[in-house]
Amino acid sequence: MRRIRNNHLLTRFLLAVVAIVILLPVVLTALYSFFSPEEIKAFMGTRGNYDSSQWMEIKLAPKVFSLSQYYNILIEDVSVLRLLCNSAMYAGAILLGQALVIPMMAYALSRFQFRGRDAIFFVVIMLMLLPFQVTMVPNVLTLRTLGLLNTVWAVILPICFAPFYIFLLRQYMIGLPKELIEAAQIDGAGTFRSFLYVVLPVCRPILGAAVALSFADCWNLVEQPLTYLAGKQEWMPLSVMFNQLTEKSSGVEFAGAALYILPALFVYLYFQKDILMGIQLTELK
Repeated sequence: MRRIRNNHLLTRFLLAVVAIVILLPVVLTALYSFFSPEEIKAFMGTRGNYDSSQWMEIKLAPKVFSLSQYYNILIEDVSVLRLLCNSAMYAGAILLGQALVIPMMAYALSRFQFRGRDAIFFVVIMLMLLPFQVTMVPNVLTLRTLGLLNTVWAVILPICFAPFYIFLLRQYMIGLPKELIEAAQIDGAGTFRSFLYVVLPVCRPILGAAVALSFADCWNLVEQPLTYLAGKQEWMPLSVMFNQLTEKSSGVEFAGAALYILPALFVYLYFQKDILMGIQLTELK
Protein backbone atom coordinates (compact mmCIF):
# COMPACT_ATOMS: atom_id res chain seq x y z
CA MET A 1 0.00 0.00 0.00
CA ARG A 2 2.88 2.36 0.77
CA ARG A 3 4.40 1.74 -2.66
CA ILE A 4 1.04 2.33 -4.36
CA ARG A 5 0.64 5.58 -2.42
CA ASN A 6 4.13 6.73 -3.35
CA ASN A 7 3.51 5.91 -7.02
CA HIS A 8 0.23 7.81 -6.84
CA LEU A 9 1.93 10.87 -5.39
CA LEU A 10 4.70 10.69 -7.99
CA THR A 11 2.14 10.45 -10.78
CA ARG A 12 0.21 13.43 -9.48
CA PHE A 13 3.44 15.44 -9.17
CA LEU A 14 4.49 14.64 -12.75
CA LEU A 15 1.03 15.49 -14.08
CA ALA A 16 1.08 18.77 -12.15
CA VAL A 17 4.45 19.67 -13.67
CA VAL A 18 3.21 18.86 -17.17
CA ALA A 19 0.05 20.93 -16.58
CA ILE A 20 2.11 23.91 -15.40
CA VAL A 21 4.38 23.72 -18.44
CA ILE A 22 1.37 23.55 -20.78
CA LEU A 23 -0.54 26.38 -19.07
CA LEU A 24 2.47 28.69 -18.62
CA PRO A 25 2.22 30.30 -22.11
CA VAL A 26 -1.51 30.90 -21.62
CA VAL A 27 -0.96 32.46 -18.20
CA LEU A 28 1.86 34.67 -19.48
CA THR A 29 -0.25 35.76 -22.45
CA ALA A 30 -3.06 36.83 -20.13
CA LEU A 31 -0.57 38.57 -17.82
CA TYR A 32 1.23 40.45 -20.62
CA SER A 33 -2.10 41.68 -21.99
CA PHE A 34 -2.26 44.03 -18.95
CA PHE A 35 1.14 45.59 -19.71
CA SER A 36 1.19 49.00 -21.33
CA PRO A 37 1.83 49.03 -25.12
CA GLU A 38 5.12 50.89 -24.59
CA GLU A 39 6.39 48.25 -22.17
CA ILE A 40 5.36 45.44 -24.51
CA LYS A 41 7.10 47.12 -27.46
CA ALA A 42 10.29 47.40 -25.43
CA PHE A 43 10.01 43.78 -24.31
CA MET A 44 9.27 42.46 -27.80
CA GLY A 45 12.16 44.53 -29.20
CA THR A 46 14.60 42.35 -27.27
CA ARG A 47 13.69 39.24 -29.30
CA GLY A 48 16.71 37.65 -30.92
CA ASN A 49 19.16 39.36 -28.55
CA TYR A 50 19.28 36.66 -25.91
CA ASP A 51 22.40 34.79 -24.89
CA SER A 52 21.92 31.07 -25.52
CA SER A 53 23.78 30.28 -22.30
CA GLN A 54 21.30 32.24 -20.16
CA TRP A 55 17.63 31.93 -19.39
CA MET A 56 15.32 34.31 -21.22
CA GLU A 57 13.88 37.01 -19.02
CA ILE A 58 10.25 36.49 -18.04
CA LYS A 59 8.37 39.48 -16.67
CA LEU A 60 5.97 38.48 -13.91
CA ALA A 61 4.44 41.88 -13.20
CA PRO A 62 3.92 45.07 -15.21
CA LYS A 63 5.43 48.33 -14.15
CA VAL A 64 1.98 49.86 -14.42
CA PHE A 65 -1.23 47.84 -14.64
CA SER A 66 -2.94 48.99 -17.84
CA LEU A 67 -5.94 48.21 -20.04
CA SER A 68 -4.49 50.20 -22.92
CA GLN A 69 -4.02 47.14 -25.12
CA TYR A 70 -7.71 46.25 -24.90
CA TYR A 71 -8.68 49.89 -25.38
CA ASN A 72 -6.59 50.08 -28.56
CA ILE A 73 -8.07 46.88 -29.97
CA LEU A 74 -11.72 47.46 -29.06
CA ILE A 75 -11.99 51.23 -29.57
CA GLU A 76 -9.06 52.99 -31.23
CA ASP A 77 -7.90 50.55 -33.94
CA VAL A 78 -10.57 47.98 -34.79
CA SER A 79 -8.51 46.06 -37.37
CA VAL A 80 -7.80 43.21 -34.93
CA LEU A 81 -11.43 43.25 -33.78
CA ARG A 82 -12.55 42.99 -37.41
CA LEU A 83 -10.35 39.93 -37.91
CA LEU A 84 -11.75 38.45 -34.70
CA CYS A 85 -15.28 39.00 -36.02
CA ASN A 86 -14.29 37.21 -39.25
CA SER A 87 -13.14 34.22 -37.20
CA ALA A 88 -16.40 34.23 -35.25
CA MET A 89 -18.39 34.47 -38.49
CA TYR A 90 -16.62 31.48 -40.04
CA ALA A 91 -16.91 29.38 -36.88
CA GLY A 92 -20.61 30.16 -36.42
CA ALA A 93 -21.54 29.58 -40.08
CA ILE A 94 -19.59 26.33 -40.30
CA LEU A 95 -21.05 24.95 -37.07
CA LEU A 96 -24.55 25.84 -38.23
CA GLY A 97 -23.99 24.13 -41.57
CA GLN A 98 -22.56 21.05 -39.88
CA ALA A 99 -25.52 20.91 -37.48
CA LEU A 100 -27.91 20.85 -40.45
CA VAL A 101 -26.00 18.25 -42.48
CA ILE A 102 -23.78 15.95 -40.43
CA PRO A 103 -26.22 14.44 -37.86
CA MET A 104 -28.79 13.58 -40.54
CA MET A 105 -26.16 12.11 -42.84
CA ALA A 106 -24.66 10.06 -40.00
CA TYR A 107 -28.13 8.82 -39.04
CA ALA A 108 -28.90 7.79 -42.61
CA LEU A 109 -25.60 5.91 -42.92
CA SER A 110 -26.16 4.14 -39.60
CA ARG A 111 -29.86 3.18 -39.80
CA PHE A 112 -31.15 3.10 -43.36
CA GLN A 113 -30.55 0.37 -45.91
CA PHE A 114 -30.20 1.67 -49.46
CA ARG A 115 -28.11 0.99 -52.52
CA GLY A 116 -24.71 2.64 -52.38
CA ARG A 117 -24.70 3.20 -48.63
CA ASP A 118 -21.45 1.32 -48.07
CA ALA A 119 -19.86 3.07 -51.05
CA ILE A 120 -20.76 6.47 -49.60
CA PHE A 121 -19.35 5.49 -46.22
CA PHE A 122 -16.15 4.27 -47.90
CA VAL A 123 -15.80 7.65 -49.62
CA VAL A 124 -16.31 9.38 -46.25
CA ILE A 125 -13.50 7.31 -44.73
CA MET A 126 -11.18 8.01 -47.66
CA LEU A 127 -11.83 11.75 -47.45
CA MET A 128 -11.21 11.61 -43.73
CA LEU A 129 -7.82 9.99 -44.24
CA LEU A 130 -6.68 12.30 -47.05
CA PRO A 131 -4.88 15.47 -45.89
CA PHE A 132 -5.98 18.88 -47.08
CA GLN A 133 -2.95 19.21 -49.35
CA VAL A 134 -4.18 16.27 -51.45
CA THR A 135 -7.72 17.61 -51.97
CA MET A 136 -6.68 21.26 -52.25
CA VAL A 137 -6.35 21.42 -56.06
CA PRO A 138 -9.67 19.61 -56.80
CA ASN A 139 -11.40 21.88 -54.28
CA VAL A 140 -9.97 25.02 -55.90
CA LEU A 141 -11.02 23.86 -59.39
CA THR A 142 -14.53 22.98 -58.16
CA LEU A 143 -14.99 26.27 -56.31
CA ARG A 144 -13.71 28.24 -59.31
CA THR A 145 -16.18 26.44 -61.58
CA LEU A 146 -19.02 27.24 -59.19
CA GLY A 147 -17.93 30.87 -58.95
CA LEU A 148 -17.32 30.63 -55.20
CA LEU A 149 -13.57 31.15 -55.14
CA ASN A 150 -12.49 34.27 -53.23
CA THR A 151 -15.80 34.35 -51.39
CA VAL A 152 -16.58 33.42 -47.80
CA TRP A 153 -18.59 30.42 -49.06
CA ALA A 154 -15.38 28.87 -50.37
CA VAL A 155 -14.25 28.46 -46.77
CA ILE A 156 -17.63 27.63 -45.22
CA LEU A 157 -19.26 25.11 -47.56
CA PRO A 158 -16.52 22.44 -47.86
CA ILE A 159 -16.07 22.21 -44.09
CA CYS A 160 -19.82 21.81 -43.53
CA PHE A 161 -19.38 18.26 -44.84
CA ALA A 162 -16.40 17.38 -42.61
CA PRO A 163 -15.97 13.59 -43.01
CA PHE A 164 -14.41 13.02 -39.58
CA TYR A 165 -17.54 14.13 -37.71
CA ILE A 166 -19.78 12.13 -40.05
CA PHE A 167 -17.70 9.07 -39.20
CA LEU A 168 -17.69 9.88 -35.47
CA LEU A 169 -21.46 10.30 -35.19
CA ARG A 170 -22.21 7.37 -37.48
CA GLN A 171 -20.10 4.99 -35.37
CA TYR A 172 -21.85 6.19 -32.23
CA MET A 173 -25.34 5.90 -33.70
CA ILE A 174 -24.74 2.31 -34.80
CA GLY A 175 -24.58 1.29 -31.15
CA LEU A 176 -27.94 2.83 -30.22
CA PRO A 177 -30.59 0.22 -29.30
CA LYS A 178 -33.13 -0.32 -32.04
CA GLU A 179 -35.83 -0.58 -29.39
CA LEU A 180 -35.63 3.18 -28.78
CA ILE A 181 -36.62 4.02 -32.34
CA GLU A 182 -39.16 1.21 -32.52
CA ALA A 183 -40.84 2.47 -29.34
CA ALA A 184 -41.05 5.97 -30.81
CA GLN A 185 -42.54 4.60 -34.04
CA ILE A 186 -45.13 2.62 -32.07
CA ASP A 187 -46.15 5.88 -30.37
CA GLY A 188 -46.76 7.37 -33.80
CA ALA A 189 -43.49 9.22 -34.41
CA GLY A 190 -42.24 9.26 -37.97
CA THR A 191 -38.64 9.03 -39.13
CA PHE A 192 -37.86 12.72 -38.69
CA ARG A 193 -39.56 13.02 -35.29
CA SER A 194 -37.76 9.91 -34.06
CA PHE A 195 -34.48 11.41 -35.19
CA LEU A 196 -35.24 14.81 -33.66
CA TYR A 197 -36.74 13.77 -30.32
CA VAL A 198 -35.11 10.39 -29.64
CA VAL A 199 -31.79 10.02 -31.44
CA LEU A 200 -30.39 13.54 -30.97
CA PRO A 201 -31.04 13.72 -27.18
CA VAL A 202 -29.43 10.30 -26.70
CA CYS A 203 -26.43 11.41 -28.77
CA ARG A 204 -25.89 14.61 -26.80
CA PRO A 205 -22.49 13.57 -25.33
CA ILE A 206 -20.96 12.76 -28.70
CA LEU A 207 -22.62 15.81 -30.26
CA GLY A 208 -21.10 18.04 -27.57
CA ALA A 209 -17.67 16.52 -28.16
CA ALA A 210 -18.07 17.00 -31.91
CA VAL A 211 -19.11 20.65 -31.47
CA ALA A 212 -16.12 21.42 -29.26
CA LEU A 213 -13.63 19.71 -31.58
CA SER A 214 -15.17 21.27 -34.67
CA PHE A 215 -15.12 24.73 -33.10
CA ALA A 216 -11.40 24.32 -32.42
CA ASP A 217 -10.86 23.40 -36.08
CA CYS A 218 -12.98 26.30 -37.37
CA TRP A 219 -11.49 28.83 -34.98
CA ASN A 220 -7.94 27.95 -36.05
CA LEU A 221 -8.43 27.92 -39.82
CA VAL A 222 -5.23 28.72 -41.71
CA GLU A 223 -4.80 26.66 -44.87
CA GLN A 224 -8.35 27.05 -46.20
CA PRO A 225 -8.48 30.89 -46.05
CA LEU A 226 -4.96 31.20 -47.48
CA THR A 227 -5.94 28.94 -50.39
CA TYR A 228 -9.51 30.04 -51.12
CA LEU A 229 -9.26 33.75 -50.22
CA ALA A 230 -5.92 34.67 -51.77
CA GLY A 231 -7.33 37.88 -53.24
CA LYS A 232 -9.50 38.91 -50.28
CA GLN A 233 -7.38 40.03 -47.35
CA GLU A 234 -10.37 41.73 -45.71
CA TRP A 235 -12.10 38.36 -45.25
CA MET A 236 -9.15 36.68 -43.55
CA PRO A 237 -9.67 35.35 -40.00
CA LEU A 238 -7.44 36.34 -37.12
CA SER A 239 -5.77 32.91 -37.14
CA VAL A 240 -4.20 33.76 -40.52
CA MET A 241 -3.27 37.39 -39.89
CA PHE A 242 -2.01 37.06 -36.33
CA ASN A 243 1.58 36.29 -37.36
CA GLN A 244 1.66 39.48 -39.40
CA LEU A 245 0.56 41.43 -36.35
CA THR A 246 3.51 40.12 -34.33
CA GLU A 247 6.21 40.62 -36.98
CA LYS A 248 6.52 44.24 -35.90
CA SER A 249 5.29 44.77 -32.39
CA SER A 250 2.37 47.17 -32.11
CA GLY A 251 2.00 46.70 -28.37
CA VAL A 252 -1.41 44.99 -28.57
CA GLU A 253 -0.48 41.46 -29.68
CA PHE A 254 -0.93 39.91 -26.22
CA ALA A 255 -4.37 41.44 -25.76
CA GLY A 256 -5.29 40.15 -29.21
CA ALA A 257 -4.01 36.69 -28.28
CA ALA A 258 -5.97 36.76 -25.01
CA LEU A 259 -9.18 37.68 -26.83
CA TYR A 260 -8.45 34.96 -29.37
CA ILE A 261 -8.04 32.31 -26.66
CA LEU A 262 -11.19 33.18 -24.69
CA PRO A 263 -13.88 31.77 -27.06
CA ALA A 264 -12.12 28.41 -27.41
CA LEU A 265 -11.63 28.28 -23.63
CA PHE A 266 -15.31 29.02 -22.94
CA VAL A 267 -16.45 26.41 -25.49
CA TYR A 268 -14.20 23.79 -23.93
CA LEU A 269 -15.38 24.58 -20.39
CA TYR A 270 -19.03 24.44 -21.48
CA PHE A 271 -18.67 21.09 -23.28
CA GLN A 272 -16.07 19.58 -20.94
CA LYS A 273 -18.39 16.94 -19.48
CA ASP A 274 -19.73 16.05 -22.93
CA ILE A 275 -16.19 15.66 -24.27
CA LEU A 276 -15.16 13.31 -21.46
CA MET A 277 -18.40 11.33 -21.57
CA GLY A 278 -18.32 11.10 -25.37
CA ILE A 279 -14.77 9.75 -25.32
CA GLN A 280 -15.63 7.22 -22.60
CA LEU A 281 -18.77 6.00 -24.38
CA THR A 282 -16.93 5.75 -27.70
CA GLU A 283 -14.23 3.62 -26.07
CA LEU A 284 -16.86 1.35 -24.52
CA LYS A 285 -18.47 0.82 -27.89
